[in-house]
Amino acid sequence: MINIINDFSFKFNSSVKLNFDGGDLTSDSGGLLIEEFMHVTGIKNLFKMFKTKDSAVRYHTDADNLHQVISQIFLSYYNDNDADELAYEHVLTTALNKDRLASQPSLSRFFSRMDETTIKQINCIMAELRRMAYAIKRPEFIVFDLDSTLLDTYGNQEGKAFNFHYQNVGYHPLLCYDSLTKDLIGVALREGSKYCSKDAADFLEPIFKEYTESYPDMKCMLRGDSGFASPEIYDLCEKYGISYVIRLKENNILRQQAEATLEKLKKAVDFNSLDYACAYGEFNYQASSWKHPRRVVFKIEKPHGQMIYMYTFVVTSMESEAQQLIKAYCKRGTMENFIKEGKNEFGFSHVSSQSMIVNANRFLIHALAYNIFNLFRRFALSKSLRNCNANTIRMAVFKIAGKIVNKSRYKYFKLCSNCVHKEEFIETFINIQQLYTQLNIFTKHQNAVNNS
Repeated sequence: MINIINDFSFKFNSSVKLNFDGGDLTSDSGGLLIEEFMHVTGIKNLFKMFKTKDSAVRYHTDADNLHQVISQIFLSYYNDNDADELAYEHVLTTALNKDRLASQPSLSRFFSRMDETTIKQINCIMAELRRMAYAIKRPEFIVFDLDSTLLDTYGNQEGKAFNFHYQNVGYHPLLCYDSLTKDLIGVALREGSKYCSKDAADFLEPIFKEYTESYPDMKCMLRGDSGFASPEIYDLCEKYGISYVIRLKENNILRQQAEATLEKLKKAVDFNSLDYACAYGEFNYQASSWKHPRRVVFKIEKPHGQMIYMYTFVVTSMESEAQQLIKAYCKRGTMENFIKEGKNEFGFSHVSSQSMIVNANRFLIHALAYNIFNLFRRFALSKSLRNCNANTIRMAVFKIAGKIVNKSRYKYFKLCSNCVHKEEFIETFINIQQLYTQLNIFTKHQNAVNNS
């Protein structure tokens, strides 16, 4: 085996030498930014709310382990095994104020101790994150985008099953995003065989309850595809005063209701049957499983150069024009990008335990990491990078080479002199310090109001 302190010579240029004697280095220097963000906003304190049913006194506490796992996800290390390779990584050990990180066996045991109570704790932390985010900047309108996806499973994992829609074996979780902020409002892991709308009303109810009780003046709307065309969901929205636009599956009865509009469209294209054409309409409709009639808006379109007609039917509680509601529904397609980012860039699919309840906790922790990162992206990141996906942001401001120099009083992270995104890094750091001032002013104001 070659000694790592020996120089390597290259054939393409004999004057170039390489060795592994560069000293204490890190490739993740920018990770300190999001650690500072979590400290300034008080997110790190939320980790103390997390406690497994464990009576042992441990050096690596549950709060520390949760912090470590989330910080690893920020830097694209999704597997438990990564903990051993990162054992002495300077950014992570500095963030947790430890000489060594928890090992892979420690993290695996940490996950194995999780159950239904820890799921409730993570959901409470997510709710506190929202409260914190709305204290910084409160939105006037929330668009709940509801969808499901498939998470791959491996081996003999509990709850895995064949899903007809995806034609594959795995888990079939529910996800609810806020389309305007990209925040992940809630997730729930389900068995692979579950239909889209199965348990969806139970999943949505705590979310609706939180928003109507904690933010009663905030307008909310739910969007969903035809997989969520369920009377239980309509009834729930109406119970909590949540507007909704949900697509209906096309059928003969709905097409008959739209027949008059179709005839008008056919006449309009009699002399120009090649160009694109569309028409909108509405009617009241009551399916056999509905308690009362509801408004259905629709769109009939004829694609360019074709003679076929395509239908889009949407059931809604809103009073806007049909064209506006159809456009509002169609914008839900952006959610597919949010799910893709979560799976590819935050490791949502890394549900590797045999136990389904442990995997549900794993899924929630990855969702929590996504939400913290999204808050960092919205409130702290350089403006030029805020619309970028997570991997682009990581390569720009996280994956920066740095040398660690320890002195008597300080530990210096000396970053690469030729850092391409130095200005963005500095702007992000300044934004975090300004956020610290803003939150302090808000806290003092709240304390004054409470004391009065």
